[in-house]
Amino acid sequence: MADSDSYLKWAACLLRDLPSGCETELAVIRTPITPSPAQIHAAVDGSAADPSVLSARALRRAAERFRPDVILVACTGPVVDVLVAEVLAGLQPRPVFVSGLPGISIPATEKAWLFRSGCELFVLHSGREVEEFSAVARELGGGGTVGLARLPFLRTGAEVPVTGPRNRVVFATQAKVPKRREERERILLALAALAERRPDLDVVVKLRALDTERQTHNERYHYQRLWQSLAESGQVRPDGVRFAVGPMHEHLAHAVGFVTVSSTAALEAIAQSVPLLVLSDFGVGAEMINLVFEGSGLLGTLDDLAGGRFRTPDVAWCQANYFHPGGESDWVSQMVSLVGQARSGRLVPAKSLLDGSQFAAARRRARLRVEVPPNVLRVGYRAKRRMRRYLKVLG
Repeated sequence: MADSDSYLKWAACLLRDLPSGCETELAVIRTPITPSPAQIHAAVDGSAADPSVLSARALRRAAERFRPDVILVACTGPVVDVLVAEVLAGLQPRPVFVSGLPGISIPATEKAWLFRSGCELFVLHSGREVEEFSAVARELGGGGTVGLARLPFLRTGAEVPVTGPRNRVVFATQAKVPKRREERERILLALAALAERRPDLDVVVKLRALDTERQTHNERYHYQRLWQSLAESGQVRPDGVRFAVGPMHEHLAHAVGFVTVSSTAALEAIAQSVPLLVLSDFGVGAEMINLVFEGSGLLGTLDDLAGGRFRTPDVAWCQANYFHPGGESDWVSQMVSLVGQARSGRLVPAKSLLDGSQFAAARRRARLRVEVPPNVLRVGYRAKRRMRRYLKVLG
């Protein structure tokens, strides 16, 4: 189950990579960040049918009917906690709960581990991530084991057919960074300068969501709105760049360059051998979610972007970060072992670190996200204010 566009994409791809013989069912849990039908269709990209959007009660009934060996809880932290600890608690036979993070997870955070500590398996995507989160687990306790997977949506150039010319430069937006309006405008102005200098290029701003759609994280200054404002003030041509949605791998199939501030899509570009640029003008560190790119050879500036100067990654960095040999991935074997323990009655359920009474009030507020329809949440002013305060604390 998934609760947002990025988690849904991750879950759909992860299930697709399971060994033959596994029977799977994918669902979306209804919360205030539920993706739109168009986002759902793009995220599952090639599945037989788009997954259903279920309420918490309907999800519980589906789990009781399906009687799964494993439940992949591909959701934001508070939703993972409340689903495992309350909505899906007491299922018989008890399934193995698996969770994880859908993209770049460096540096490891205590918060991510705490909210998923009720799961028996925590899936990560690089040796560096496994090492850092294992250290967090040893320090905090609780939780289950950590498993390694390749990011399931990394397709090589050979796997993505090209049906048209390669003339596209793709900018992948990120909802959280950079935060300031003027910083985002500087990126758009650099893209406009590139488009002006190279009219042969199709400069595309690849949006995570349209302005009317929800994302995993709120986006205060949407790039499409900012572009319209810049165009109205005469700083850019209205048609200087193009805004688009849809699967990233389809955009990269036509790309000669890729740029981002911080996005897992940078890894997709590497997989498809597209030269790229990770902007460092706004800082490099945990707060910019780009710390992992230190030493990659990919960091550059807005001047590089305006000049169309893209880079290729350092080979050693790739091997340590997300491009390890497939034989090193062990999450499936760990999951199969846990299922065997569960079927034989030997599984020791993971102990959540959030089960104490001091967390009960916060968990009740999180439960609103999976029990109260989004339109009701918007109506209750006090509940909305409390929820905002809670989510701010959660980051």
